[in-house]
Amino acid sequence: MRTIGKYIKPYIGRIGVQMCIKISGTVIELFLPSMLSIILDTYAPAGNKTGVWLMGVGMIICAILAWLGNCVANRMSTNVSREITRKIRRDLFHRITAMSAAQQDHVTDASLVSRLTSDTYNVHNMIDRLQRLGVRAPMLLIGGIIVSLLLEPVLTLVLIATLPLLGVTVYWSSKKGVPLFTLVQEAQDKMVRKVQENMAGARVIRALSRTKWEQNAFGEVNDGLAARQRTADLTMAVVSPITSFILNAGLAIVVLVGAYRVHLGQSEPGTIIAFLSYFTIILNALLMVTRIFVMYSKGSASARRLEEILLMPADLAQETLPDIGDQEHLVFDHVSFSYNKNYHNVIDLTFKVGHGQTLGVIGPTGSGKSTLLSLLMRQYDADEGQIRIDGRPIQSLTKDELHSRLGVVFQYDFLMADTIRENIRFGREICDSNINEAIDCAQAAFIHQKEGALDFELNVKGRNLSGGQQQRVLISRALAGDPRILLLDDCSSALDFRTDRELRHALRERHGLATTIIVAQRVSAVMAADNILVMDKGRIIGQGTHEELYESCPMYQELCNLQLGGDAA
Repeated sequence: MRTIGKYIKPYIGRIGVQMCIKISGTVIELFLPSMLSIILDTYAPAGNKTGVWLMGVGMIICAILAWLGNCVANRMSTNVSREITRKIRRDLFHRITAMSAAQQDHVTDASLVSRLTSDTYNVHNMIDRLQRLGVRAPMLLIGGIIVSLLLEPVLTLVLIATLPLLGVTVYWSSKKGVPLFTLVQEAQDKMVRKVQENMAGARVIRALSRTKWEQNAFGEVNDGLAARQRTADLTMAVVSPITSFILNAGLAIVVLVGAYRVHLGQSEPGTIIAFLSYFTIILNALLMVTRIFVMYSKGSASARRLEEILLMPADLAQETLPDIGDQEHLVFDHVSFSYNKNYHNVIDLTFKVGHGQTLGVIGPTGSGKSTLLSLLMRQYDADEGQIRIDGRPIQSLTKDELHSRLGVVFQYDFLMADTIRENIRFGREICDSNINEAIDCAQAAFIHQKEGALDFELNVKGRNLSGGQQQRVLISRALAGDPRILLLDDCSSALDFRTDRELRHALRERHGLATTIIVAQRVSAVMAADNILVMDKGRIIGQGTHEELYESCPMYQELCNLQLGGDAA
């Protein structure tokens, strides 16, 4: 909660003003039963109609002032809580985008989505309700008790006797509530993850007739969330009936004792009616307090989850390391890495790529090809060995220095629901002439044939383009920034052989000065590379040109024969 407190601190002044207005309205509201008592006990028995009318008008004015005060204070609390939550959500999003891939893997995408949405919503409600009810409820409770003591000290003792029982009830509920609502949020993470999986794989699910199976799997996750939510809600729901029972029992005792005192002439009927009004005010105030604790239990559980992200340290900070002075553009020096730290996913990767050269990486699925690119982009830090660019370890480069040199097309990339121009520009200052050059190089001339050309609107994930067209738009995005290092992760899998060949020829002609790393399943995509790595089970089992590998590497020779047949050599 300390981190959330830092966001609240700049608004202390506004919260103070809002609280003063709220206190003023609440105090005015507390006058109403006393004014009614004066009418019933003083003016009405004496037949003083003027006094009755004046006091009645005063009650109306007090009621209007109390209503206006509460309205103004509630609007202020809503504005303050909205701005605080906006800043929390903004910083949370910035922290999430700055997280390393390892941190994202640990927290999971589903949990991050849940924290950014439902958890911030719970914190917003907590801040808002604490401002609205956190002042009003205690003021009504304490003020009601004080005024009741002045009116009827004997009857007030009945009320005070119930407070320890109510205090124990509220303390128990808050202690139980926070852990239970934490479990609810964890179950919600699982729900979000399952929904994401189903949405991403909807076409595959239908194609394989697995709809019923997925519905059952979703039902299990849904039932788990419902069970945890039910347990938390039932635990917190116990508070309201217990509180109501205690207070209503006290109210019944007050009515009996009050009637007895009126009968003995020890109290006036108007005083008893006013006391009952105060008792009702105190009852509602205590019910407000119970709602505050329920909201606090949810909000504090969510606040702790937000703090885990906001306080998560950066694990890929820039380091001061000496330059090695390599002549080559890119060097992998005995690099090994493990995702789960149980076994290495890539082992002892050692190779060099000169300026303007092309490196091809080929191998079966799961051999570590994409992991190699992830390490080069410093999404993860290598466990052993070192990666250097122009003789500098990548840990010594700032994020801007590293990423400004790279142009990347991922194996599973995305397109926004925006124009083709904005999808290629991607927030960078790139003129249309450079965009058109990138389009020509990427063999994406189809863009000019679309209605509006660069202004053609794409659907989410580019669903109104074919697979090959999507890949060419993504390649255009990578080329538009004129990168010094171009990373292509199986980005031509949806292209026909002719387009693939023309793309590789255009890359050599127009981006020959850029160092290019091509990860592919096709031998034809890498056979013209200056150097080719053949990977299997995280290791480099062959390295050399196409001709050298065809003679020396059995796996590469097998791939060539399967894909190229008689043209392999």
